[in-house]
Amino acid sequence: MSELRAVLVGLGQMGRHHARALGALEGVELVGVHDPALTRESAAVAGLPLQDGVDDLLALEPDLAVVATPTSTHLDLGRRLAAAGVHTLIEKPVAGSADDGRSLVEAFAGTGLVAGVGHIERYNPALQEMRRRLDDGQVGEIYQVATRRTGPYPARIGDVGVALDLATHDIDLTAWVTRSAYRSVSAHTAHRSGRVHEDLVTAVAMLDNGIVANHVVNWLSPLKERITVVTGERGSLVADTVAMDLTFYANGVAPVEWETLRSFKGVVQGDVIRYAIAKPEPLAVELTCFRDAVLGLHDHVVGLAEATRVVEVAEALLASARSGTTVPL
Repeated sequence: MSELRAVLVGLGQMGRHHARALGALEGVELVGVHDPALTRESAAVAGLPLQDGVDDLLALEPDLAVVATPTSTHLDLGRRLAAAGVHTLIEKPVAGSADDGRSLVEAFAGTGLVAGVGHIERYNPALQEMRRRLDDGQVGEIYQVATRRTGPYPARIGDVGVALDLATHDIDLTAWVTRSAYRSVSAHTAHRSGRVHEDLVTAVAMLDNGIVANHVVNWLSPLKERITVVTGERGSLVADTVAMDLTFYANGVAPVEWETLRSFKGVVQGDVIRYAIAKPEPLAVELTCFRDAVLGLHDHVVGLAEATRVVEVAEALLASARSGTTVPL
């Protein structure tokens, strides 16, 4: 079987990771990259086949492309790749607005091409194991999903705020692990670092199945956190997607001896289990799934329509913050 010919647009922080992972992906040959900020000298040092523009990439007749450019460029690049008949993976968010996302859905509709979006947390082993355990009923009825995603401002991001960038991770993973869509959101934002776009958002949401979700997201903290807590009737599952760890905190079942606690009607802590799970690199898993979808082996990619719904929720967060009201979806 011949190798799939891959091209990459964008060699910023995420693009460089894609270049490395594509270069190591079995059955795929990275035949061309383009980034207007990269010189031929630096590309040669990195061993990358630099091209002068997207037209030059398309002239290489690629089978698949990865788009890792600023969000504002996704619509134009996606349309060009769809028109050229190239299977495409676009880094999240899919586009800068839900309208643009819907335009991308339309561009790829009926082409027979695989079009996916890089919501990489779905490929994090801690969250994959969490979802499996939730499906098995480990926590019973789910009451709440709480996420914290904080850290320093990434200089590479200039065209969107924290809601469309970081928060879209939590929106997507929450809907994915619970298998439920967002019904309504209420949010507050802040601008604390002098940039045009918001750098902090807190949100409370209701999902279609009655689960309450809340998200704390900012670019203002020196502490990098990537935590997801799912609480249910039997306990809580806690995923740390930086360490790729998953821990279960069970509700206590042993009798309480201390009379003061005996009268307490809430939950007490039981066993705590930290699971030993395999930890493959999420990006490598994501690209492997994209390759296999292109080969027709399965369709385990995040589709454009799904990713556009994530942007719709992010836009609702911003609308809620502006209006001071709860926004239905």
